[in-house]
Amino acid sequence: MDVGKNLSNASRSLSNSSLKEKLSSLSVTPLKPITIHSNIEFAPARIPRKRRMQMLAVAAWSVAIALTTVLFLLLCSVPSLWPFLAMYQIWIWIDQSPEHGGRTSRWFRELAFWKYFADYYPASLLKEADLPPDRPYVFGYHPHGIIGMGALATFATEATGFSAAFPGIKPHLLTLASNFRMPFYRDLILAMGVCSVSKQSCSNILKSGPGSAITIVVGGAAESLSAHPGTADLTLRKRLGFIKVAIQHGADLVPVFSFGENDIYEQMPNQPGTTIYTLQKKFQSVFGFTLPLFHGRGLLNYNIGLLPYRRQIVVVVGKPIHVEQCGKPDIQEVMRIQKMYIEELTRIWNCYKDQFAKARTRELSIIE
Repeated sequence: MDVGKNLSNASRSLSNSSLKEKLSSLSVTPLKPITIHSNIEFAPARIPRKRRMQMLAVAAWSVAIALTTVLFLLLCSVPSLWPFLAMYQIWIWIDQSPEHGGRTSRWFRELAFWKYFADYYPASLLKEADLPPDRPYVFGYHPHGIIGMGALATFATEATGFSAAFPGIKPHLLTLASNFRMPFYRDLILAMGVCSVSKQSCSNILKSGPGSAITIVVGGAAESLSAHPGTADLTLRKRLGFIKVAIQHGADLVPVFSFGENDIYEQMPNQPGTTIYTLQKKFQSVFGFTLPLFHGRGLLNYNIGLLPYRRQIVVVVGKPIHVEQCGKPDIQEVMRIQKMYIEELTRIWNCYKDQFAKARTRELSIIE
């Protein structure tokens, strides 16, 4: 036992001494400071209060779906509220307001919140002609952009002065019916006059009386994939449904072009034929909408995040195209009206492109 103990102590002593020799033989290398090269452009600490409010308004609306969903889930964690939440869910499924003109609240549309929202870009409305309130109207909005912020500011709020510019016209911006299944969020957009884009909804609104108007973002999800800064690639040639609806209800068609809508976000390159484009189109065919891979700015920086850039949006409301009512229009009549519509839309582009699209990389193009 003593021999083993002595051997153990000796080996321990040897290992300690050899370790000291090795450590002493090592040369000490001074640490060099690590330099992080970053391309993030941070916002200054001192920014006027008005600009802060504009940023908060845009940020709040950008995450409105997420905020309302979280709020609903938090309320679901309170057992005493379950009966009320259950009744609310039933109400969501039976409420026909999205198909019958919504529940527009003038007070909600005129909130100062929306003025901050519009002034962030800034977004403005340019009117080319009066619209008599003695007939219904179908506004065709182009381009879709990534999200359609200009359409929201112009037709779902009073931030750009729509009602003052067109007295007697009652606008309804249309969106996917799935948006009206989202708790609380649905109530916000209903108060803004937003309704379902279904054929029945369009018909119900246009038949509700003179001055009734719907706004359809014609290019839809497909056009959002073409939303790149400096471009105006429209998905329009095969979109005949909104023209048929206008003819069937005797509603004048009003082309609307939003200069700057495509500029407020950057989108990853996704030209037709690329893997990204193929996957996006497949997603669209399955779910009915698509997911553009985009980025903008952040709350505290200017070049990384999911908030839109501060870039001017000018929504030009063109001259109305008078339409004679016909319950069952033939394809020749539809194509004739479409030709007039495209000519008016092209005229708007050519008239204002040098003023509001100076940074364009190419001219207006109808890609499909």
